[in-house]
Amino acid sequence: MLGGLGAATLLSQQKALAGSFEVSDFTRLIPPDKKLPADWIRSLYERGEPTVYCGTELQTIGMPVGGLCAGLLYLGGDGRLWLWDVMNKEDEGILANGRDGLLYAHPAEPVSPVRQGFSLQIKAHGESEIRPLDRTGWKNISFQGQHPVGVVHYSDLGAPVSVRLQAYSPFIPLNTDDSSLPATVMTFTLTNNSSAPLEIVLGGWMENSVALYTGYKSVVRRNRIRQDASLTFVECGMEAVDPSAPPKHDYGNMGIGVLADTRKISLFSAKMERPDPKIIFADNASHAEETAAADDWANRLIGAVKYPVTLAPGAAETVSFVVTWYFKYLDLNGIEGAETGRNYATRFSDSYAVAQYIQQNFHRLEADTLLWRETWYGGTLPHWFLERTLANVSTLATTTCYRFGTGRFYGWEGVGCCPGTCTHVWSYAQAAARLFPELERTTREMVDYGIGFEPDTGRIDYRGEAERGEATDGQAGTILRTLREHQMCADSRFLERVWPRTRQAIEYLMRKDANQSGIIQGAQHNTMDADWYGEISWISSLYVAALLAGEQMAMEMNDLDFAARCRKLADRGNASICEQLFNGEYFVQRPDPLRPDVVGYYQSSDVDQVLGQSWAWQVGLGRVLDQKKTLSALASLWRYNFACDVGPFRKEFPAGRWYALPGEAGMIMATNPRNIPDPFHADWHFSVPHFNECMTGFEHQVASHMIAEGMVEEGLAVTRAVHDRYHASRRNPWNEIECGDHYARAMASYGTFISMCGFEYHGPKQHIGFAPRMGESSFSVAFVAAEGWGTFDQQIDASKVAAMLTVKWGRVRLRTITLRLPEGRKGNEVSVMVNSSKIPSRADTMGQRLTISLESPAELDPPDVLHITVA
Repeated sequence: MLGGLGAATLLSQQKALAGSFEVSDFTRLIPPDKKLPADWIRSLYERGEPTVYCGTELQTIGMPVGGLCAGLLYLGGDGRLWLWDVMNKEDEGILANGRDGLLYAHPAEPVSPVRQGFSLQIKAHGESEIRPLDRTGWKNISFQGQHPVGVVHYSDLGAPVSVRLQAYSPFIPLNTDDSSLPATVMTFTLTNNSSAPLEIVLGGWMENSVALYTGYKSVVRRNRIRQDASLTFVECGMEAVDPSAPPKHDYGNMGIGVLADTRKISLFSAKMERPDPKIIFADNASHAEETAAADDWANRLIGAVKYPVTLAPGAAETVSFVVTWYFKYLDLNGIEGAETGRNYATRFSDSYAVAQYIQQNFHRLEADTLLWRETWYGGTLPHWFLERTLANVSTLATTTCYRFGTGRFYGWEGVGCCPGTCTHVWSYAQAAARLFPELERTTREMVDYGIGFEPDTGRIDYRGEAERGEATDGQAGTILRTLREHQMCADSRFLERVWPRTRQAIEYLMRKDANQSGIIQGAQHNTMDADWYGEISWISSLYVAALLAGEQMAMEMNDLDFAARCRKLADRGNASICEQLFNGEYFVQRPDPLRPDVVGYYQSSDVDQVLGQSWAWQVGLGRVLDQKKTLSALASLWRYNFACDVGPFRKEFPAGRWYALPGEAGMIMATNPRNIPDPFHADWHFSVPHFNECMTGFEHQVASHMIAEGMVEEGLAVTRAVHDRYHASRRNPWNEIECGDHYARAMASYGTFISMCGFEYHGPKQHIGFAPRMGESSFSVAFVAAEGWGTFDQQIDASKVAAMLTVKWGRVRLRTITLRLPEGRKGNEVSVMVNSSKIPSRADTMGQRLTISLESPAELDPPDVLHITVA
């Protein structure tokens, strides 16, 4: 029996993952010896190349290419736009029941409720041909997705022209507004590969599909042409049948335009049964406005823009189209702020205004987006690792996420699945807070310490107003997120505003620690969707981490008595958990003697058993739990929970959703290595099947923790298993599924990147630090601070350590920098320069940690470079 990403192959490299295994290896269902081959292990560390998909792999691809919180629009593997979940519609799941995760086993087909596309009309040697820019028009298509940019290449043997499509929505970390545009930019580069001149017309068309799901009988669809000097736009809108009785809601508009000299552009607007490119490229272009009844499907209203190009042999030309939409209305009953509609409607009046904004700011928006792509995917970390750890930030550009006109950020758990920006799910996600911290800060202030806060008790309602009540893990996680959000600020004003309620939230947890031992007792509702009882290492480790976060915030707020109280309880908690809840190998749950049969993980090996320590690495809190015992627990997760082939385990325990199939690798949520009867203390509870599942958000947090603790190889292997499960030969690489598509918890993957960099940051203290976990002798990586981002580079040789921090966007203000010295180095001589100017500084060493304090804070703007040399 073979293990691995399958019994078959490691898809991205066409090599077996592990094995071969004998039947006896599976006597415990998950072989402790993973038998990972040396070449596969080596591949985990290699820089490699960006992933390129082709052939049948293109069928599963759906890369989100809309703005943050602006709906969900997919770029397909062949360059088509599909799904179009951008309108006034609330769905549970994309194309299937979201809670069951059906798209994992059966990936969605690229289908679209909107007929839209691009084609070429090519004239050469007196002959003409029309080629749609999709797989019906080309034999050789490849797709390279480096979120936020997808690149599609079209070519055919003997074809006189080749095409490169670059598609994206502006994506600029820290610039939330410009990254939240309801728009997709489609930039085509046409190259003449023949020896003769070519006349080419590049056309893009769109069906008017407004009011597709709502109110169609009360409106008439209407196309109209809108132009300025370098933008030609077909706006697909609607008008009321009876002007005196307009629709209850503005059902919006959408459109397609070309950013080019309008003197060269022709247009087409007409009713037709289907958008046949032959008709669109006919010489009957019209500037006339067209209308059609909304229920007249036999005569669809189509608008097109066409751009002519004459190419000499070997020449190339680039032209950009823009697809925009404007659907303000939201049907999220009972959610405060939803009635104000989508946030982008506070900036724009319609889809044409969005297109105008892009046209007016095109060079900046494109340059900043491509600069981020270059910054992130450059450097020395493996391409596959950078692809996977960033991929899930695309969830922000799906209908998992919304931003209201009030500024409130709102998230489901997955697309349309489980409401209320649930604290015990979103507490795992790290991406939004690091790249667009404004979204998380508004959630803390407007929801967790706003409409979801109970001021009499300090309780945070775990689903805001959608469902009142406490989730103990979510309460602790929100306190930790508050510290993270503070650290991603430029000053302390955010913490000053939220500290009184943050302290109340901490005191709420303290009261659940009835005997003040540092371990929470009583009912503990959690992300397994049940009230658990007893002493639970997972939840109490989060509590201890929250206490340490409380200590740090209290000290910064000069609340010294409370800081001391938090520290005292945290120390007790560390000792109590390690003494009472460690079974010699891993951490467990001790049952409540009054409720012995309530579901829990008890003596099983549980994926979250040391989650508090994992979280502590994300915000620089130090030790939550004893290091040696924590490493033993992580080793147990590797030994008992990580399966190179989940098939034998799931054959024995088939209950639960299948987020890893036979032949695929993954980390099982909870296993029973000691063969205890009834390990979860419940013959049946609706949450028990969860223990048998592989869910990527949990896997990512374990991988990030392993890497932070020095178990780099194991952490890489867990991450790679997820990456390979989501290879396009299996399913959509940009849709990690749990209880819903584009599941929010999967944004924990960014935390793995944080751990790999050993990144620490505190904006108000103007502090930054790096301690790379691999390749530290020649290391280069992106970083994001409170007000700017750039790259960190480090070179270590026998004589010195040289580090360089380059600002690419915004500004970075620094007072202290920490580095990790190689063992045995003293760091006696330290030199700091900004560009060519030497900066007075002081250096202090504690073990391998070198702290450099600048005499005066440095304020760095692009292209400033801070150089550090340590001899």
